[in-house]
Amino acid sequence: MEHLVDLETWPRADQFRFFRTYDRPHYAVTSRIDVTHLMARKAAGVSTYRACLYAIGAGLHAVPELCMRFRGDQVVRHDAVDLSMTVPRDGGSFGYAYVPWQTNFVEFDRVCAALIAEAAQGTVLNANTGQTDAVAYASCMPWLDYTSLNNAMPGPDDCIPRVSWGKFCDRAGRWDMAMTIEVHHALVDGEQVAAYFKGVQSALDGV
Repeated sequence: MEHLVDLETWPRADQFRFFRTYDRPHYAVTSRIDVTHLMARKAAGVSTYRACLYAIGAGLHAVPELCMRFRGDQVVRHDAVDLSMTVPRDGGSFGYAYVPWQTNFVEFDRVCAALIAEAAQGTVLNANTGQTDAVAYASCMPWLDYTSLNNAMPGPDDCIPRVSWGKFCDRAGRWDMAMTIEVHHALVDGEQVAAYFKGVQSALDGV
């Protein structure tokens, strides 16, 4: 379900109207995430990739603003958003999968694995070209321990969050990785970004 945000009572209404005027309203924040516990769980058969997707979903749904979208001058908040990720295919191409959010990791993992496998066998890109805004985008760069990242954006009215994460690095027995979230400033401030990263870390520590 989605809920209309009342701009007359929403505390961020002035910031929303202000940043809606920007030509480049997006900003990206990269932070390091501790994945030591996750690496231990990997030994027990847990997919680190799907666990990261689950943690991203947990972080997004812990912050109402990250589930908000605007359509013109109207703002809505979704109860839940799907996660859309790039899925590699033979020959160097990729397609997109769409996984509904579920709070239970075991069930999320099962559905996520099936939908990713289905997308890997597909032949069409399956990109979201405006069919829905109840979605967030996720992509992994396991080859690089990067320090910053931003995304290709279709324009200033795209307000769908984008999350990327990088290579797992062993640092004297502790493992970490870079994670980036890119958001629209009309909807999301630094405080919400910090809350997102806190939610991601908590979810990874509990997988």
